[in-house]
Amino acid sequence: MDFHLEQNLAHLRSTAPLVHNITNFVVMNYTANALLAIGASPVMAHAVEEVEEMVSIAGVLVVNIGTLSAPWVAGMKLAMRKAAELKKPIVLDPVGAGATTYRNQTLTELLELAPPAIIRGNGSEILALAGANIRTKGVDSTANSTDSLEAARALSRQFGCVVSVSGAIDVIVKGEQTAYISNGVALMTKVTGMGCSASAIAGAYAAIVADPFEAAIAAAATMGVCGELAHRNAKLPGSFQIAFLDCLSDITPAHLSELAKIKLS
Repeated sequence: MDFHLEQNLAHLRSTAPLVHNITNFVVMNYTANALLAIGASPVMAHAVEEVEEMVSIAGVLVVNIGTLSAPWVAGMKLAMRKAAELKKPIVLDPVGAGATTYRNQTLTELLELAPPAIIRGNGSEILALAGANIRTKGVDSTANSTDSLEAARALSRQFGCVVSVSGAIDVIVKGEQTAYISNGVALMTKVTGMGCSASAIAGAYAAIVADPFEAAIAAAATMGVCGELAHRNAKLPGSFQIAFLDCLSDITPAHLSELAKIKLS
């Protein structure tokens, strides 16, 4: 399979898709900066009074349940319903799935409203979303990505979507197709917002790539390669998060072509 990594990054930057994020307080600023750095145009809008209108002009909707509240959930539902109506791709990040009853119930309701094009989470979140008997440690994973492979396949079949699982090796599933991306560094787990930024960047690619599987692979490869490039000069979390943003801005199509480690099975 030709992953078109070089073409997709160039296309993203030439089109600067508008990415509508309903995301969480903790990562909102970093996520917006990550999208700007890679070449997309971010908007953060969650109010029920405007989400449908915002979805209508955006290229993609990214829903992240990190900091839930009833008004935000109402906005998520309206936005997802409108995106489905307009056939706009949806990326769902089930942050902390399995941690509380409220999160699990919210995810059930959102998935009943509109199946996403991509579900992107860590191993524990994907296991919990698939109904496995597991609890997350807050919003952190207690399972690795390969442990959740069967859960990812089950979710992909159930909702007809791509499931992207982050970990030391990222696992991306579409039906019986599976891609493994072996890029990234452990320091990425020490900076909050990395996973949320990965979901937003998956959204940016999904806005301009017709195949969500290809979009999810491009996003995971971009994140992983940027992590490796940033780690060359930044060895501690504080400097790393700035270096990572710089690398998102500086990464070239050639970097992806040369450094991305992708295997299909």
